[in-house]
Amino acid sequence: MKTFLNLIIFLTTAMLFAQTGYVAGIITNENKEPLHGVSITYNQKGMLSDENGAYQIEIPANEQTLIKFSYIGYGTVVKSFKGYKNKTIKFSPVLKIQSHDIEEITIKSYQAAQEGVVKLKAEKFKRIPGANAGIENLLMTQPGVNNSNELSTQYSVRGGSFDENLVYVNGIEIYRPFLIRSGQQEGLSFLNSDMTENINFSAGGFEAKYGDRLSSVLNIHYKKPTKELSTVNLNLLGASYTYENLFLNKKLSTLIGARYRNNQLLVNSKDTKTNFKPVFADIQTYLSYKINNKSSLDFLGNIAMNNYNFTPISRVTKFGGLFQPRELVVFYEGNEQDDFKTYFGALSYKYNFSKNTKLDVTASAFNTQEQEYYDIYGAYSIAEVDPVNGEPLYTSGVGTQLDHARNDLDILIQNVKVSLQHKINEHHFEVGAKFQSENIRDRINEWKAIDDNGNTLRNPNTANPSTPTSAPDFSITPIDLYYNVKAQNNVTINRLSGYFQWNKKWYIGNNILWHHAGIRSQLWYLKNINTQTNSSLKQVISPRFRLSLKPDWQNTDMVFRLSAGYYHQPPSYKELRDAKGEIQYNVEAQESIHYVFSNEYSFTMWERPFKMTSEIYYKQLNHVNAYSLDNVRVRYDANNNTEAYATGLDLRLSGEFVPGKESWVSFGLLKTEENTNNRGYVARPTDQRFKLAMLFQDYVPSNPNFKVFLNLVLNSSLPGGAPINARADNSTNVDRYDFQTRLRPYRRADLGASYIIVDQNKKYASGFLSRFKELELGVELFNIFDIDNTTTNTWIYDVDSQRYNSVPNILTGRILNFKVGMQF
Repeated sequence: MKTFLNLIIFLTTAMLFAQTGYVAGIITNENKEPLHGVSITYNQKGMLSDENGAYQIEIPANEQTLIKFSYIGYGTVVKSFKGYKNKTIKFSPVLKIQSHDIEEITIKSYQAAQEGVVKLKAEKFKRIPGANAGIENLLMTQPGVNNSNELSTQYSVRGGSFDENLVYVNGIEIYRPFLIRSGQQEGLSFLNSDMTENINFSAGGFEAKYGDRLSSVLNIHYKKPTKELSTVNLNLLGASYTYENLFLNKKLSTLIGARYRNNQLLVNSKDTKTNFKPVFADIQTYLSYKINNKSSLDFLGNIAMNNYNFTPISRVTKFGGLFQPRELVVFYEGNEQDDFKTYFGALSYKYNFSKNTKLDVTASAFNTQEQEYYDIYGAYSIAEVDPVNGEPLYTSGVGTQLDHARNDLDILIQNVKVSLQHKINEHHFEVGAKFQSENIRDRINEWKAIDDNGNTLRNPNTANPSTPTSAPDFSITPIDLYYNVKAQNNVTINRLSGYFQWNKKWYIGNNILWHHAGIRSQLWYLKNINTQTNSSLKQVISPRFRLSLKPDWQNTDMVFRLSAGYYHQPPSYKELRDAKGEIQYNVEAQESIHYVFSNEYSFTMWERPFKMTSEIYYKQLNHVNAYSLDNVRVRYDANNNTEAYATGLDLRLSGEFVPGKESWVSFGLLKTEENTNNRGYVARPTDQRFKLAMLFQDYVPSNPNFKVFLNLVLNSSLPGGAPINARADNSTNVDRYDFQTRLRPYRRADLGASYIIVDQNKKYASGFLSRFKELELGVELFNIFDIDNTTTNTWIYDVDSQRYNSVPNILTGRILNFKVGMQF
């Protein structure tokens, strides 16, 4: 009987639903900007449009329903609709500013323009294709941001290394594993794009409230849920699940994300055949509890486990170009097993004394436990190749190589941060302090043995030390491994930092002027736990200043910015460790002096909004800790004996090239060089002179549910690096200054297409599809033109020719990926 009653109720409900239809759309103003909070009334009912201007209402079928759209300061739109069973009528009204007897005033926020940051809504770009789809993939299309390795989420900003970039989530600084050597080992970025609401990025000249790094700041805001929602994304590279909801009378907002990724599809497209069984997974949560109207408690947590199991089988790479084509063939034995575990937790307490005075106290802890074990034996041969048919002619060099590592690292970073904000009229003051303790336990045992044509190659920098040559005589050098690092470190670094920031908005006639003035300082020292040795107490002071001007120019909407300031980067553990793995206690903070002049020009074209941003910058770098790049592994000299500079031009044109869809084109020119021991300026490892990127979104006009996305990047060539034993010292046989060749230009185009089956404008009242709030199917084609891009070189010494051969490491080829996204 109970089952029969349930069946009756279900059928009755289905019949009631079947007698209704829907009206849905997006409400905008004359500038195509969505309007949030528009009042929609019908049949003595009412609702408001959401933050994207979207709405959906249910109306009776076969009846006329009068719907009224009204918004303060805008005219009213009234329209009658006849409903149809299970059908959705699309109607997107445009509300016009209402004129009365008073002069019309248009209020526009210039917050992003005067702060000098790029602000992006994550929801608008969640379908952008990329081998490492996510927030970093979006950053690669920004001017001044470079990455020529699609397997990596690391990026270079205006000539700096990835270690020079700050990353925050909800104001909490984020860290990442330390030992990763190649992009294919990286696994998952900390940043979860499904949990992200806003993205703020500054490529230089940022405020004093942000920490002590030389290049950039990325500030991510995770969203606070307003309703229950589950999001699932599936593709051939992995899967993710995100759950959001409100609990405890809507006082507790809960956001939980779990992800899994497998790079096997990408790695198998390279020129090295492998058995590759990685497991990259993490779970992340952001909780926010509203204690009362004045205070709240937030928690951000993350557990990530990246297991990298790699067994190379063989490799065939052609190199040398048209005039001297050669071929490297390698057969491998052995394997690599890496394990990276990271744990992160942060607790924040926020208290509002009043609407103008706010206190924020945050405590966080980060622990990374990393293990890098490998024994890989390779037998290689180098052959001359027929330039016509590509077949090997004769073998010019044979040899073997054995790589060994037993590296273990355990780092615990703990900190407490307090900040206070206060506003008085147009004055905005902010002050903060942070204490951080870092404990590092590190064991390094890494070596390389090479035999070439029967000659065991010793470390070239121990050959003929009194009479260095470019071609050392390995037969008379001391018996030593070609490369050998063995060390144990147990150190603690304590840091105390603070800042003061004063922002003010001024009115000069009808012109608006903003100023941002601030100062940062940090004190730190090191302690060797094993020897109880302390370094001296070190300190840096970093003043920063920015002026932003909005002239009162009729019919011209422009903002000008001028920024200058000192940016210091006290050494992290990676920067303190030299090529031998030993800690250098006298390493000073690197210094960068930023000079940035920029302009933002907002205009209307084709009756749609556009913005042109241009920036000219110069960075003077002092006390630089020079480094070399091996794929994504950074090796520092740990001696501050280098001076450098970076200068360039960044341009970005963004807007609705297609109505309702934001796209952009970025262009950049860069030159960055370094001078070690006054030997003269040479290119830095990140000297990428030219960059062109385009992110384009489109849809089929006759069927807006079918969408297309193009992600295009063209980067000029990077320096090709140097052998692992190279040093920036002319007293050694392998001198970094002698290796100034360039890699190939990086050219890549990724194409994506998706079909929207269900979304807010296309919903089903019954059937299987009624379970979904969103449902889409997609296909992605990575590296459309199948271009052989490269990342660094493998350097092989040939005894016969007494020279190093640079063999390019090829990145991924053309790959097809399928994906499914859903919300319910």
